[in-house]
Amino acid sequence: MGHGGDVVDELTTDHREVEEFFERFHQAPHGSHDRKRLLDQVTVELVRHSVAEEQHLYPAVREHLPLGGKTADKELAEHAQVEQMLKDLEGMEPADPAFDSSVRALQREVTAHIHDEESTLFVLLRRTFSEDMLGELGEKVRTAKKVAPTRPHPSTPSTPPANKLIDPGVGLVDRARDLLTGRGR
Repeated sequence: MGHGGDVVDELTTDHREVEEFFERFHQAPHGSHDRKRLLDQVTVELVRHSVAEEQHLYPAVREHLPLGGKTADKELAEHAQVEQMLKDLEGMEPADPAFDSSVRALQREVTAHIHDEESTLFVLLRRTFSEDMLGELGEKVRTAKKVAPTRPHPSTPSTPPANKLIDPGVGLVDRARDLLTGRGR
């Protein structure tokens, strides 16, 4: 499954990629630097995905779905929890005794979020939004991911307009750091 298509297709593809990175993480030897590298890839994908949803999907959910505000707030709270978990893991090394259990806890949170989105939110989107709107949101999400941060920043705003102003600059700094350190490759 490649990237492209409407917002549901795009985000579902992201979900499968994150699941694959988690699977590869668990196949890597305990304490190995491969585990850190794979966690970095999970982090990059989750942060970019979350930023794009926060900038474009959740405002549309808030505006167009019944109980959209409640749904968006729930999703944002889940994102904040995952982002804090990613931030906590950022300072750990694979040999740290808490590393593997922290990654497993992160995976549980992410898996629950994915299941909830795919079984509930995405179904509502398909029922409520026009094909044109879903396609337009897909394009906006893809564009946002290109300039999104690649590292967790729990203290930055998660709602428009502030996140749309701040995220591209933070993303530029993150990508420069990644380029210099080789992170995320």
